[in-house]
Amino acid sequence: MTRDAFNEIIHRYNRNFFAMAFRFLRNQHEAEDIVQEVFMKMWLMGDRLDDYSDVGALGLTMTKNSCIDMIRKRKHIDTEWNGNDSADSYLSPSPYEKMVKDESQSILNRIIDELPPLYRDLIQLKEINGLSYEEISQQSGIKINTLRVTLSRARKIIKAKYLEYVDGRA
Repeated sequence: MTRDAFNEIIHRYNRNFFAMAFRFLRNQHEAEDIVQEVFMKMWLMGDRLDDYSDVGALGLTMTKNSCIDMIRKRKHIDTEWNGNDSADSYLSPSPYEKMVKDESQSILNRIIDELPPLYRDLIQLKEINGLSYEEISQQSGIKINTLRVTLSRARKIIKAKYLEYVDGRA
């Protein structure tokens, strides 16, 4: 593929790729980086790029996959580095943010502990242990629709008590 032909591809699809990346990432700089990375990969494909009937669709797929990879990487970094002093400063929460998070978690733990046993157990399984509705249904013998309703009620109670606590402090 010639440089001019590739430049034509860049000019034709740049906005589409950026729009998709921005929808995923909600960050202009990261979206621009993803688009640049996609075009680099496409350039490195060389003549193999001619084998694709729709280069735009290929680029959009590459953009989407790169965005998903970046989001996964972000989540991995957040869980791996959260609170670790050796992480870059922009990844580490400030002392205030850490204090607020710890206090909020403590309040939520107290609220959950005060829930009726069924609500408390289901919240533990779903929100803390991360089990699916199907897994909880198998363990507890409760139908999935009943689980959804019960968990919804438990979440409403937690939210109301948390907001009550926060409003009471203000």
